[in-house]
Amino acid sequence: MTQMQSNALNGAEAMVRLLQAHGVKHVFGLCGDTSLPFYDALYRLDHDIQHILTCDERCAAYMADAYARVTGRVGVCEGPSGGGATYILPGVVEANESSVALLSITSDVSVTSLGRYPLTELDQTALFRPLTKYNGVIDHADRLPNMVRQAFRAMTTGRPGAAHLGLPIDVQRAPVDETDIWAQPEFETFPAWPSAPDPKSIEAAANAIVAARNPVIVCGGGIVLAGGELALQAVAERLNIVVATTVSGQGSLSDSHANHLGVVGSNGGVPTTRAIVDAADLVVFVGCRAGSVTTERWRSPARGVKIIHIDSDPMAISASYQTDVAVVADARLAFEALNTAFDEMGTDDIDFGGTETVAAAKKIKFATFDDLAASNDSPIKPERVVAELNRVLPSDAVIIADPGTPCPYFSAYYKTPHAGRYFISNRAHGALGYSLSAAVGAQIGRPNSKVVAVMGDGSFGFTVGEFETVTRLNLPITFLVFSNSVFGWIKAGQKTGFNERYYSVDFNRTDHAAVAQSFGVKSWRVEDPTDLGQVLKQAVEHDGPTLVDVISQPLQDANAPVSEWIA
Repeated sequence: MTQMQSNALNGAEAMVRLLQAHGVKHVFGLCGDTSLPFYDALYRLDHDIQHILTCDERCAAYMADAYARVTGRVGVCEGPSGGGATYILPGVVEANESSVALLSITSDVSVTSLGRYPLTELDQTALFRPLTKYNGVIDHADRLPNMVRQAFRAMTTGRPGAAHLGLPIDVQRAPVDETDIWAQPEFETFPAWPSAPDPKSIEAAANAIVAARNPVIVCGGGIVLAGGELALQAVAERLNIVVATTVSGQGSLSDSHANHLGVVGSNGGVPTTRAIVDAADLVVFVGCRAGSVTTERWRSPARGVKIIHIDSDPMAISASYQTDVAVVADARLAFEALNTAFDEMGTDDIDFGGTETVAAAKKIKFATFDDLAASNDSPIKPERVVAELNRVLPSDAVIIADPGTPCPYFSAYYKTPHAGRYFISNRAHGALGYSLSAAVGAQIGRPNSKVVAVMGDGSFGFTVGEFETVTRLNLPITFLVFSNSVFGWIKAGQKTGFNERYYSVDFNRTDHAAVAQSFGVKSWRVEDPTDLGQVLKQAVEHDGPTLVDVISQPLQDANAPVSEWIA
């Protein structure tokens, strides 16, 4: 190799400088031998990037995912070749399918050794191809700067998503021209370069809405991703229209807003909210794929109902429903354009009665909830846990809810007082074990907010090792475990769909408080519901990490807001 010139960096140093140029402040990852030049560059160079060492590459990706969701900045995770690349995949695909900008960097064996069976060799390009929006292994150092810029451009523009870059060890050592180290500043955050709607589609959508008798807006994650909450609120209030959300769309309006119906669908919806969607003569899907959970397997709304679909991804529009008006655009810009159109049309005489409809539905919904939440039965009912957290958490708290018991209960009944990103659940693929590690990324991204990770005991076992990360960083996260010794979602499916033929879903109870305490997490175990409120208050107010192990009612025996266990 020729000696590097004074205006050259090596590939590892160039990667650090390019991350720095793109505004990266945090990288989550786990060390490996093929990553050593990259780690050495992070050690030697002067930069503002903090590396968060994790115990598992999957958890590093979950941390980067939640970090990106609460900050609007690209989340970055990294891991070594071979097993590290395979372990990181679940978090990458979750971010990609959730429209979250996440960059996964995996080091790799040297390019010159390919095909000669070096330890940890695998085809990273093929491995990541179906899981990412942009994917490539950097096979020559000269290509490194442009491939990094391509990855950031792909992640942040259009429908945001995940990118993967493979970084072979010999490329990390090879020279890169320092003059090629630059970044497009807009790609530090997402969505970048949002697309405005076609004026004709906005005119058609506005005309269809004002002509409807009983319209409903259903918001997916696109409103919060785009920062369109105020524009949505303006439309909802001027027309007095019902606004519902998917699980991922929570925060589009605050839960206290009079037009906000809450979550609809088979996970978190209830019969009274479902009835409102069923009665609509026009449904406006916004930043939402109208998938199986949101629509209760494409039955709510029914086929034939008039549909307006607003999405930055044209592939989502008309995928499930014949669409009368398609608006391909950023959700914020689309609703700002709708407000302008309504200004020009004049809508003072339009009132769809949304606040009255919502109030009546919520009264029925919460009457049932409140009765169960007041119960002093043991095991403790999930409703009691949600109600007590509603009382003790500050208004800016961030809830990270795992699949299983937490997601439907918190989606249906937890009351977030503000619009914006205050609730996260991994709804793309629903893998267990997300919340514990995702809470780390959320807390680092939003250090002044209280972060609460809620999980079942099945989820606890997936990522328990990250308590070491939590205590090493002394993060004041509160973890809550629904302890009922069962994979409850699956057992509920066996109960309702397979005539109670329970098979391989029950397991021994773990003393989660004792396990967490062994890592240095202050912990409590609660069996009496009358103790729950005070214990949660102590846990939330403690200045370090805490865990509350709640001996809870099994999901298959609970009154869960779930209509389809196999969605």
